[in-house]
Amino acid sequence: MIAGLAPVFGAAAAAKLTNVGGNLTAAPAAAVAEAGGAPGRRSEHAVAGHGFQPGRKVDHAANGFDPSEIVRDFERGRTRTLPSGRVLREWEIVAEDKEIEVAPGVKFAAWTYNGRVPGPTLRAREGERLRIKFINGSEHPHTIHFHGIHPAAMDGIDEKFGGGSVETGKSFTYEFDADPFGLHLYHCHTSPLAAHIHKGLYGAFIIDPKKGRPEADELVMVMNGFDTNFDASNEVYAVNTVGFHYQDKPIKVKRGELVRIYLANLLEFDQINSFHTHANFFQYYPTGTSLEPTEFTDTIMQAQGQRGILEMRFPFAGKFMFHAHKTEFAELGWLGFFEVED
Repeated sequence: MIAGLAPVFGAAAAAKLTNVGGNLTAAPAAAVAEAGGAPGRRSEHAVAGHGFQPGRKVDHAANGFDPSEIVRDFERGRTRTLPSGRVLREWEIVAEDKEIEVAPGVKFAAWTYNGRVPGPTLRAREGERLRIKFINGSEHPHTIHFHGIHPAAMDGIDEKFGGGSVETGKSFTYEFDADPFGLHLYHCHTSPLAAHIHKGLYGAFIIDPKKGRPEADELVMVMNGFDTNFDASNEVYAVNTVGFHYQDKPIKVKRGELVRIYLANLLEFDQINSFHTHANFFQYYPTGTSLEPTEFTDTIMQAQGQRGILEMRFPFAGKFMFHAHKTEFAELGWLGFFEVED
């Protein structure tokens, strides 16, 4: 089992995993030698293949979400017009403890918003009034902290910082204005933060400018990772949770059509993540709070919590790779393809 995983995860990472009761768990350092490497060192076979074991697939139905759907799924909530004429936009978000599969045969005890990781991509328009009812169905206290501008009472921090967590079975309603426009985040802010974020309690939060943006094929990519053996480092890296998903099922786009990517980094335990696209360049709008791009490039880096909007057109048909420009991350799942069609 370990030797079979080495070409997939790399020897060092594969050596941390062994099959116990159908799940992958920690293994002693001696197993590393069997995999062809030493602790902390990747073997020469680590780059042998950019994919998981042939014939094994993640059960998306059991997960309750599919990255091929998440990438174009925007949750706009319910709207109604207030007596003032202003739009009120409402959502309901439920925290739930749930085991998910992050790679073929690799299970992870996640904490989720609305049963998925990342949580739903919330989308609103600048100037609207937003109301989010949060129900905690988890066995642990949680919050929702939104990036943006809002009153302190709506900041979603726990008691350690002078706020208050939502206890099991309780609810809290966050209400604030959609400001500023751009690409933002939301995540749990209960201590210890690293655990609550890493376990899956995060999502993208888009506020469109009042006049909108040009029409485009829009994609959401939340960069994340999973520590499957509790050593405060990640064994699986991904975009939208499932390692190598977009290699197995490329994202289809049209040649010449404007493609807009909402890219956010929620990776825990690593300082920097990155995005690189092959054979093309993109305009980059950091945080999406300006309508003017800051650079024209093919690679950008983001620290945890950073995000930005990428816009590009593909002049040629074909399959074009995208991945983290960090070899380890790409080898362990953060790699995919655009399939450009006429």
